[in-house]
Amino acid sequence: MYHIHLCSLRTKRVSYGPLSYCLRRHTTARKMASEPTTTQDATTGEEIANTTIPPTRAGTTPKQRNAFTDLMSPKKPPPSKKQPHSSTPQSDPARTTIFLGSDGLGAYITDPASFPASRVIYHDDKWVVINDLYPKSSIHLLLLPRDPAKQKLHPFDAFKDVEFLKEVQAEVTKIRILAAKELHRRFGKFSKLDQEREKALEAVEDFTDTSFPDIPKGRDWSTSIISGIHANPSMNHLHVHILSIDRYSECLRHRKHYTSFSTPFFVPVEDFPLEKDDLRRHSGRERYLDRDLVCWRCKRNFGNKFTRLKEHLGEEFEAWRKE
Repeated sequence: MYHIHLCSLRTKRVSYGPLSYCLRRHTTARKMASEPTTTQDATTGEEIANTTIPPTRAGTTPKQRNAFTDLMSPKKPPPSKKQPHSSTPQSDPARTTIFLGSDGLGAYITDPASFPASRVIYHDDKWVVINDLYPKSSIHLLLLPRDPAKQKLHPFDAFKDVEFLKEVQAEVTKIRILAAKELHRRFGKFSKLDQEREKALEAVEDFTDTSFPDIPKGRDWSTSIISGIHANPSMNHLHVHILSIDRYSECLRHRKHYTSFSTPFFVPVEDFPLEKDDLRRHSGRERYLDRDLVCWRCKRNFGNKFTRLKEHLGEEFEAWRKE
């Protein structure tokens, strides 16, 4: 059972807290499935070193909460007076050092309740969903399976299990709905289609005829959500990215941050299972991260000029949210 039901959010206006980041470098001991010796990675050393944020310690001032994190956080019982404070996850000195670098996501999988609601959105026995620490879009979430038999596998190997793949795809669908609702909450007031719907709804309140006018459907924000895995995952624990299509974020700082989500290096979850001869199984050989920078919206080619692309993404973001 989830700590909350996703459907309970349908009538609530909610807001995201900070996002979290997962993309990290493989350790040399981990070999990619079907990958040649030439590999590519989508992260930086700084991001690898700062994967896991330690849980809030007792006695510190908690960060400001908001409606979304309050709703999505698991409800924890009050601490027992019989339990020594030193035995809690928050006060365990080893808690912040066990999962380092490429193993950082393991901390969320092992003990999600020890993290604040601004980091862990929800969890149950099978899944943990977190906000990305280094978001590459205005919304960027991660789905972490907790199955010990799957959590350390490359997704190409893990998704060979058809039943497991179906479970992952079903959970991703739920998270995509959440993300789409959040896009509407954040940007609906800027959207032309949503504005038309709101005006029609306001008009209905004053409508006295026995028949009602047609109400525009408004914008379908679900079409602005993408989900998938990296062909060469940077973290050792299996994870799926769910993010908005805008790729507009201060954390988008390098060309590979963009190409890792804008080329076949990013493999949509719905494309699995992959054929054996699928070129995406050989991301290093194909050099996806070295491809030209092409705008996701207007398809303009910026070559290797990342700074110019970044400026352009800001312009496209403003136009996109007004659609």
